[in-house]
Amino acid sequence: MTGYLSPVWFHVTDIQVEKGEGCWVYSTDGTKYLDFTSGIAVTSTGHCHPKVVKAIQDQAQQFIHAQVNCYTHNLMQPLADELESITPEGIDTFYYANSGAEATEGAVKLAKQVTKRPNIIVFNGSFHGRTHMAMAMTTSKTGYRSGHAPLPSGVYISPFPSPLGSDQEREESIDACLAQLDYVLNSQTSPAETAAIIIEPEQGEGGYAPAPKRFLEGLVSRCKEHGIMFVADEVQSGFGRTGKFFTVDHYGIKPDILVMAKGIASGFPFSAIGANKSLMDQWPVGSHGGTYGGNPIGCAAALATIEIMKDPSFLENVQQRGEQLRNGLRELAEKYPLIGDVRGYGLMVAAEFLEPGTKKPDAKVCAHVISHCREQSNVLMMNAGTWGNNIRFMPPLVVNEEEISIALNAVSNALAAY
Repeated sequence: MTGYLSPVWFHVTDIQVEKGEGCWVYSTDGTKYLDFTSGIAVTSTGHCHPKVVKAIQDQAQQFIHAQVNCYTHNLMQPLADELESITPEGIDTFYYANSGAEATEGAVKLAKQVTKRPNIIVFNGSFHGRTHMAMAMTTSKTGYRSGHAPLPSGVYISPFPSPLGSDQEREESIDACLAQLDYVLNSQTSPAETAAIIIEPEQGEGGYAPAPKRFLEGLVSRCKEHGIMFVADEVQSGFGRTGKFFTVDHYGIKPDILVMAKGIASGFPFSAIGANKSLMDQWPVGSHGGTYGGNPIGCAAALATIEIMKDPSFLENVQQRGEQLRNGLRELAEKYPLIGDVRGYGLMVAAEFLEPGTKKPDAKVCAHVISHCREQSNVLMMNAGTWGNNIRFMPPLVVNEEEISIALNAVSNALAAY
């Protein structure tokens, strides 16, 4: 008899990998690939970092599953202490889960419990997950939602500022988006009905677009005025991805609720919700939970990951390599006008492809570059954005100068061959 794998997963490649080390993966046929996907921005310390591997191995000999409703284990509190030390001021209490979507849904439940309000506001281009509530909150592509209606109610969508255009055009976009948010609060979900405004400080699936500082400040001021919870979804942008532990650190913004996953444990399935104790204490005991939350191996992997990232040279490398990557892409954009924009913090960088004359999204050239880089240079990349016209550069955060150069040369060769 034959077992089958569900075809619901989309596949960037048909490569079957055997092992990974640092920024490289090795296929079963022995081919070596430079991995600029990082398992979708997950392998933050690289594939199989020795400290993370040892932490997992050591913990696996002690306890694999210590279910937190039955008994606690001795890594939950140390991890909370470490998370408190790296998260924005005021975030001091943590709930552990397994995935970004699960943590996002938990954050919404917490916001509703605290405010006793039913609705939330999200933004165009958002990606918050593919479970049912998170899917209703996701607006980056219809493919994530199509065929699953009716979706949960109480989700309202407001526009996200465009990253394209002149400085003046971007400022005008911020003004228009804040005005539209006010319109939503006055026409669709009143402040008294709105539990939370949830946003990715740098959008992920939506195209690696950082939210402008003034826009985020406008959201925070409205939340404070109306008692709305400000929720930062840092599932993809957190844990050093943007050159600081969290993207909100670039802005000096303190969220009421912080959602964490992906890079938190260097590839082990783990996530967390952070908030102030005064908020978490309002969550009724037993109203939320999960069989695998706070898994001891996940805690061990997360503790090892944070220890690695706390070395000052770690985030310095992210910042330096990100600057190298953006500068290299901008040099290519001068030669190849098909690159219409380069943006992003740290190593969460996008190259957006636009038709030079019309400035319309150009998914065709984006797909060509990704394919050429894989087939001719053994460099793995992914796209992003509603139109599929952005390459999102998300290498492991341990990437070095030579590896960035390899990726830039691969892109250059692909554009030259277009």
